[in-house]
Amino acid sequence: MGWLIIFCVLFSLSSVFADGGIPTTLDGPFKPVTVPLDKSFRGNAVDLPDTDPLVQRIVKGFQPEQISLSLSSSHDSVWISWITGEFQIGDNIEPLDPETVASIVQYGRFGRKMSHQATGYSLVYSQLYPFEGLQNYTSGIIHHVRLTVKPNTLYQYQCGDPSWSAMSDIHYFRTMPASGPKSYPSRIAVVGDLGLTYNTTSTVNHMTSNHPDLILLVGDVSYANLYLTNGTGADCYSCSFSNTPIHETYQPRWDYWGRYMQPLISSVPIMVIEGNHEIEKQAENRTFVAYSSRFAFPSEESGSSSTLYYSFNAGGIHFIMLGSYISYYKSGDQYKWLERDLASVDREVTPWLVATWHSPWYSTYKAHYREAECMRVEMEDLLYKYGVDIVFNGHVHAYERSNRVYNYTLDPCGPVHITVGDGGNREKMAITHADEPGECPEPSTTPDDFMGGFCAFNFTSGPAAGNFCWDRQPDYSAFRETSFGHGILEMKNETHALWTWHRNQDFYGSAGDEIYIVRQPQKCPPASP
Repeated sequence: MGWLIIFCVLFSLSSVFADGGIPTTLDGPFKPVTVPLDKSFRGNAVDLPDTDPLVQRIVKGFQPEQISLSLSSSHDSVWISWITGEFQIGDNIEPLDPETVASIVQYGRFGRKMSHQATGYSLVYSQLYPFEGLQNYTSGIIHHVRLTVKPNTLYQYQCGDPSWSAMSDIHYFRTMPASGPKSYPSRIAVVGDLGLTYNTTSTVNHMTSNHPDLILLVGDVSYANLYLTNGTGADCYSCSFSNTPIHETYQPRWDYWGRYMQPLISSVPIMVIEGNHEIEKQAENRTFVAYSSRFAFPSEESGSSSTLYYSFNAGGIHFIMLGSYISYYKSGDQYKWLERDLASVDREVTPWLVATWHSPWYSTYKAHYREAECMRVEMEDLLYKYGVDIVFNGHVHAYERSNRVYNYTLDPCGPVHITVGDGGNREKMAITHADEPGECPEPSTTPDDFMGGFCAFNFTSGPAAGNFCWDRQPDYSAFRETSFGHGILEMKNETHALWTWHRNQDFYGSAGDEIYIVRQPQKCPPASP
C-alpha cells in the first residue's frame, strides 16, 4: 500500500513536469540565466530606529521578552530562550546576577493544562572594550530551557519565574515530526543576512505569510557591528569609521532584533549559524559572544564542542550547520566532528542531507568572490562522498541557485548550492558579477580577513582554464538575481523537494524561482555509515 502511495505521488509530480510546469533538476543542467537588475530592489535599506514601537521594550521588571524557540538534535526536545531584566550600556555597568530570577517553562499539549514544568539555566554576557571613550555593554539575564516533547504535537507554554509573578503570555508551537523517510516538516523557510531594516520587515512579513514550520538563518543576524558603541550607524563600517581602535558594535541592536522577531520565533523554531557580522571582537580577543549567548544550540546533543557548528534532524532531513569562521581544516575539531557526524547518518531514516554555512563556495558575484575557497578545498570531498543534497549559504547579498556541481564541474551527483544572502540588511546589494568585462577581482583581494589563508588560484581546466574568473556566467550557475527575499523548502517525499524563491517585490506567495530538487540514490549512492 505504501509503495502504491509513493507511485501515485511520483506519477502526479511527473505529470506536472511533463505538462511544462515546474522544472526538476533531472531536466538540467540548465543554461545559465541572469535576471536583469531592477534598481528599485534596494528599496528601504534603512534600519528601524530605536524609537520604532516594534523594537522598544514593552515589558516591566523581570517579565520575559525576546522569546524564541529552537530545536534540539532530535524530535523529542526543544529549547525555549528569553531575556529578563534590562541591558546596560555606558562607562559604569554592573552585570545583573543570573541567579536573581529562575529559568522556568510551564507547558503542555494544546487544549490541556500546562502540567509539565522544566527548569534550565541562565547567563549574562558583556561586550567590553579596553579603550577610553568606548561604551561597554552588559545584557539582561538570558535563559535557556530544554523541554521534553512528543513529535508532531501542538504545545502551549509560558516562560519566566512564577515566584516573581513574572510569567510570559501563552505561546504555541508544533514539534517536528519523528525522523523517518516519509516524515517531514511542511515548510522550511531559509533566509540569510537578515538585519533589521524596513526591507527586513518586508522579508519577515512575506516569510510569515508562507507559514513556515522551521526557519534557517544562515548567518548575519542583527548587524550590530555596523554601529559604534554610541549608537552611530553606517552602511559600511570601514568606509565611515576607519580610524576606530577596534571594530565596535552597538549591542542594543541585538535586543531590538530579538523584540522585533519575537512574534514569529516564539512559535516557529529558528536555527542559526554564525556569519562574519557575529564575530564582534572585544577585550581579550573574545569573539562570537552575543551569538553564542543569545541562542540555544544543540551542539552538545550532536557531539559538537562549539556553538559554531552542530547538526540536528527535522523529520527525514539531517541538517549540518557548519562554521565558516572557525578552523575547517582536516586537522581541526570541526572537520573531525563533521566526519563523525556524516558517518553516523542513516539515510534509510533521514534520506535528505542538507548543509548550511555562511560564506558560499559557488557564487559568481564580485563581492566575496572565491573568499571561502580554502574551506571548499578542505571539505567539499567529504560532503560529496556522503551525498549532501542541498547547500544553503548567505554572505553575498543576492540570490543564486547552481546546477548540481562538484569541484566547479557539472556533476549529476553533486549538491545544488543556493545563496540567499539578501534577507534585508542595510549594506549594499551585490550587483556586479565577476564574469563581467573588467570586473574580475585581483586574487590578492579575495582571502577572508578573519580566517586568512589563500587557496583561490587560476582554474587549471574547463572553460575558465588559465584564468581566475570565467568570461561568462559559469556553467554551474543556473539562476542569479539581485533582489531581497527568502526561500521555502518543501520535502514532498524521500526523493523530491520543492524549492521556491520569494522576492519581496512580488505578491505574497508568488515565486521568483521554482524547481524540484530530485535525489537519485540509486545513481548516486552516498557512502555507507
